[in-house]
Amino acid sequence: MLSALIFIPLTIAALIGLVPERFTANWLRSAMLVVASVLFGLTVVIAWQFDPSNPGFQWVEQRTWLEILGVSYSLGVDGLSLPLLVLNGFLTLVAIGCTSTTLDRPRFYYSMMLLLNAGVVGAFVAQDLILFFLFYELELIPLYFLIAIWGGSQRSYAATKFLLYTAISGVAILASFLGIVWLTDAPSFSYTPGLGSSLALGTQVILLSTLLVGLAIKIPIFPFHTWLPDAHVEASTPVSVLLAGVLLKLGTYGLLRFGVGLFPQAWLEIAPWLATLAAVSALYGAFAAISQQDMKKMVAYSSIAHMGYILLAAAAGTELSLLGAEAQMIAHGLISALLFLLVGIVAKKTGTRDLNVLRGLLNPERGLPMVGSLIILGVMASSGLPGMMGFIAEFMVFRGCFLVYPVQTLACIVGTGLTAVYFLLMINRVFFGRLPDRFDHLPPVQWFETLPAFVIAGLLIVYGLQPALFLDWSKAQVATIVPGLVLQQDVLDSTLLHDALVSQSPVRPSPI
Repeated sequence: MLSALIFIPLTIAALIGLVPERFTANWLRSAMLVVASVLFGLTVVIAWQFDPSNPGFQWVEQRTWLEILGVSYSLGVDGLSLPLLVLNGFLTLVAIGCTSTTLDRPRFYYSMMLLLNAGVVGAFVAQDLILFFLFYELELIPLYFLIAIWGGSQRSYAATKFLLYTAISGVAILASFLGIVWLTDAPSFSYTPGLGSSLALGTQVILLSTLLVGLAIKIPIFPFHTWLPDAHVEASTPVSVLLAGVLLKLGTYGLLRFGVGLFPQAWLEIAPWLATLAAVSALYGAFAAISQQDMKKMVAYSSIAHMGYILLAAAAGTELSLLGAEAQMIAHGLISALLFLLVGIVAKKTGTRDLNVLRGLLNPERGLPMVGSLIILGVMASSGLPGMMGFIAEFMVFRGCFLVYPVQTLACIVGTGLTAVYFLLMINRVFFGRLPDRFDHLPPVQWFETLPAFVIAGLLIVYGLQPALFLDWSKAQVATIVPGLVLQQDVLDSTLLHDALVSQSPVRPSPI
């Protein structure tokens, strides 16, 4: 089943090139909607048959691949990857659904969309370090072309910047993977929890730091973030939906799977620094968003701020914070997809995203009242309004982190408060006031343009009221991570105590 999720889009992406040119973009879009629906349906089947009480990998596929190198074709899904797998299938369907029917070069476009889908699925289900790296790099190629060909006026600059940053990210991740396998004399690159624990602590910290640099670029975390606003501003709406909704989660998923999973002892050693970096990133993203005049750029900087909460949760390493990190990944994926989708509609109908130009779009007769109402709902979810998915995710993160890192948690809570500030500035400028004469005859918004937004908004409310619907998938898996961290904490404390007695120096306080 997992192989089908990878090879079906790869095969169709290759076959699209054989489609005669006489078939229109509208026909191809309809066909791709069917394909995306099938792929999403397969993820739903996997989720339906998933046993949430089993913390191990399910739907496992194991094949010998490059035996001489110790690389295997190993796939599996557990409570960490399953929600992200379903999210990827759903948002791919949304992205194809909101693609223009008058698209240029539609065959190549949909080939890249399917290739991107396959790469993301492969990364989430890979249980071999090299296999993960290959899929991680695979998604770089289609996303580069999707920005460089169908992006805005500065698309070449944004695409090249994305390419360079992501290439550096991949090199750092590969270097860490090669180092841990070679230095531990592991027989293969198969994912093994706690694999780095046998190494000296200094070596673990070096390898983990290298891995974190690569993942921080993808998330992105300050100061590795500068590629993201440019990519979002120049990308088309469907690409922004996937970029913010799914692709950034490759970095946060890597934090939990490989950062905490492979280096639990080193993770505890550098966790206080990561928590501080998370707080800085959250506040920086929030203040940067306040200063923006472009709606899309404001949402992009908001993503940087909210991704910092996930890093804070991972640094705390408590069961509640790690479960909150998983919830925040899903919540941010849906909220950012909703906001980018609606901002795209505003830009399409008005011809601008400039906050200094837009006014009065909530006008019930001549404006975009339905779009404005949905954006207000998305803003409330992003600001953590109780009863919506954003609230429960952030509450779990902050509640699980406060006893461990109170100062950093309070800084992130301030960042959440600032979310309401910059989004209220956007709402006030864009949707209230007198509608300018230049927007007197806006094109009507068709029902199919807002249908994906209504579905996402409904999910934000349903999951906000019943978070157990998606949290139950991850509880058992998260519960297996925390004992490993506690065990490594005991080992670390014993080592520090021994060193302190030998050197007659004070014992360092525990980072967690």
